[in-house]
Amino acid sequence: MRKYIFITGGVMSSLGKGIIASSIGLILKSMGKKVSMLKFDPYLNVDAGSMNPYQHGEVFVTADGGEVDLDIGHYERFLNKNMTRINNVTSGNLYKSIIEKERRGDFLGQTIQVIPHLTHEIKERIRLVGEREKSDVVIVEIGGTVGDIESLPFLEAAFEFKGEEDSCFFHVTYVPYLETTREFKTKPTQHSVKELRSIGIHPDVLFLRSKMKVGEEEKKKISKYLGIPIKNIFGVENLSSPYFVPEHLLNSGINDTLRELGFNGKRVDLSEWIKFTASLKRGREKKKVGIIGKYVTLKDSYISLEEAILHAGAKVGIDPEIEWISSEEIEKGKEIPKDIHGIIIPGGFGKRGIEGMIMSVKYARENKIPLLGICLGLQIIIIEFFRNRVGWKDAHSTEFDKDTSHPVIDLLSSQREIEKLGGTMRLGEGEIIIEDGSLAEEIYKTKVIRERHRHRYTFNLSYLNVLKDYEMDVSGRSRQGEVEIVEVKNHPFFIGVQFHPEFSSKPLNPNPLFVSFLKHL
Repeated sequence: MRKYIFITGGVMSSLGKGIIASSIGLILKSMGKKVSMLKFDPYLNVDAGSMNPYQHGEVFVTADGGEVDLDIGHYERFLNKNMTRINNVTSGNLYKSIIEKERRGDFLGQTIQVIPHLTHEIKERIRLVGEREKSDVVIVEIGGTVGDIESLPFLEAAFEFKGEEDSCFFHVTYVPYLETTREFKTKPTQHSVKELRSIGIHPDVLFLRSKMKVGEEEKKKISKYLGIPIKNIFGVENLSSPYFVPEHLLNSGINDTLRELGFNGKRVDLSEWIKFTASLKRGREKKKVGIIGKYVTLKDSYISLEEAILHAGAKVGIDPEIEWISSEEIEKGKEIPKDIHGIIIPGGFGKRGIEGMIMSVKYARENKIPLLGICLGLQIIIIEFFRNRVGWKDAHSTEFDKDTSHPVIDLLSSQREIEKLGGTMRLGEGEIIIEDGSLAEEIYKTKVIRERHRHRYTFNLSYLNVLKDYEMDVSGRSRQGEVEIVEVKNHPFFIGVQFHPEFSSKPLNPNPLFVSFLKHL
């Protein structure tokens, strides 16, 4: 019989529910279970695609083209498997589906209400994930915080679900440490669980997030007041890496709790995972990587990129130190630090900070600094090349300058008639044909690769012949002939890709592009 775990959060947001959900998923997978993950987000956007990275963090892209919450990236990295668009559902997506059904007449004149229609739709999405993936366990993370009005329908649906399917509830809460009295305060946790119980949900397991390790006395107090067995209460203090959380939970006895809850399986085997985390603990040569982008004040905007660099570092025995550099500050005259070993220009949208990126690419090209351009980064590489190598000073993208006389970057042909912005970019995995004898072939060691995309603009093919005269090679093309990879000759490492290699990188399977980049530092 399929089992379900609901993971909720209390007291405050950004507690790391996604990391804990992913860690539980990894442990269950190591026990031989086939695990599916589902994230419910309470916002009214249909998907994460049109959301500002400063407000919501990174938009993660699944192989099938879903624009989803960044927690789906955590699921993929911890479980070492690809998710799809059905693994992330928003309130907006649910309401859109219900309204479309109502307009078709599917409800036969019923008055459509939150209960039972919305809660039924939520429960159907939970079952869909389990049935489509033929899983043994479905882990359902409910976004937001207990007590938020937006989360109530999901909690109500979870309460109903427990009466219909084999389910249990894990609750993540925050235990603040009061510096003035030098003590942990458990009252917020008590109120959070009380709020959850008012809905009818009684947590089976409690995770106490905190800055430092929560003592046994605090756990006993929480156990006494909430009636949750102390063996089912786990402290999860801040660790140096989220990848240490599975081992931390195992060492705290989570496997015994899972078995008591009916999750029986083979002996937990995290040996491959522990090899990876052990490499993070070893002393490694430090190399400084400058990420020069638009959203650097919120690291969650580039979380998959940061993780992909970490995965590659563990693989090659390098400890990459990331320095976040605003391209707007470069425009204002800030110098790129002289101790930077390599530069990455990541993706982004809009004109802000573009000239700073172009200046950074010129600096890397002329000073032989290894450079990797991703999505917008490839386009910046091409713009800089045409301006400063070819000599066309007004070369630009039509995204930023519609009147340029040299539109070296232009809309994809498939995008020219599109009027709506949401969910209409080129999205998801696509095949890329790699040129013989190229750096790309040396990196990937194959002639055909599959990588994920999220863009509207691309290299204008009418300028293709110009590149050949100025030592820039096109080393990767899509099946439709679009430029996917460019390389600059006579440089240690200077490559731009139209796709997002960070989305496919996993701790146990780093993306080769980042591995090669770090090797060249």
